Amino acid sequence: MTPTALTRPLVTSLIEDAVTAPSMHNAQPWKFVCKPATGLIHLHGDPLRRMPHEDPDHRALHLGCGAALFGLRVAAAHRALRPVVRLLPSPDDPWHLADIRFDATDDADSDLGVLHGALSRRHTSRFPFTEERIPPEVVDGLRAAALLEGCRLVVPGAWHTDTVMELVHASELFEAADEAVRAEIAAWTRTGAAGEGPGTEGIPAYAFGPRQYDVTSPVRDFGAPRRVPGRASALFEKKPQLALLGTVGDTPEEWLKAGQALQRVLLQATLDGLATSLMSQPLEWPELRSGTRDPGSAIGFVHMVIRLGYGPQGQATPRRPAAEVLTFG
Repeated sequence: MTPTALTRPLVTSLIEDAVTAPSMHNAQPWKFVCKPATGLIHLHGDPLRRMPHEDPDHRALHLGCGAALFGLRVAAAHRALRPVVRLLPSPDDPWHLADIRFDATDDADSDLGVLHGALSRRHTSRFPFTEERIPPEVVDGLRAAALLEGCRLVVPGAWHTDTVMELVHASELFEAADEAVRAEIAAWTRTGAAGEGPGTEGIPAYAFGPRQYDVTSPVRDFGAPRRVPGRASALFEKKPQLALLGTVGDTPEEWLKAGQALQRVLLQATLDGLATSLMSQPLEWPELRSGTRDPGSAIGFVHMVIRLGYGPQGQATPRRPAAEVLTFG
């Protein structure tokens, strides 16, 4: 097929959809370079947005970029384009994560296109969910969504959910004892205090959610070390409904696949009326990460703990404008 002409309005609209993706601490660690002459969009990771203490291997950075890549694919299908993706196209450049071209087609991937409406509605919710259980058929649909991207979504049983929660508590203690990690988190949160970073990135105070009276749900407390005026406390669900997203391997290519699977699962969950939040805290410590894996599953490595349920969808967090993440060359 002949590649679609990459006009500035088209590419800008695609990128605006792509950057709605989640990323660790909303760092938005992606850069897009459009090459109209070749019909390609290059996706690069941004080393200036890496987190050397929490993400020394850049796994979370790859997850975020993979999620943005999936959003780009959804945006293309919505516009009757067929995205053709090549992962890690430059062996000598580890920050060059993907090349994407778009073919016009009368047979766009309808399964992708139908997710488009969820791009702007998907928000991380750090608020209490109800105790209502998710129907098995909905969970099966989320598992299928992960499989379509070459990943697995495992719903832990009661004993393993308790294990994951113990690891969450342990990771909180690790974090509290590590000044460098706390400083890194503070650099990406926005409370309105003087000297903080720009308001187009990071996690604003309104997205912290309430404090938990007793920590029963895996929700990271970004406001723990500081006073946030007017922040309430609340009871969270006693029996959180979790899903573990993982892959057999633990390579940059697997991380990019997991990021795409993560976004696909989150968008499908949004269409299913579910609220979601992400927990990477116990995965940031090598001493704890292996414990999140269910030994009875086919997952070799867990990349994200997803909390699912019925409750507030959360509010949109800021995104950098397309002009800051997109260049033409």
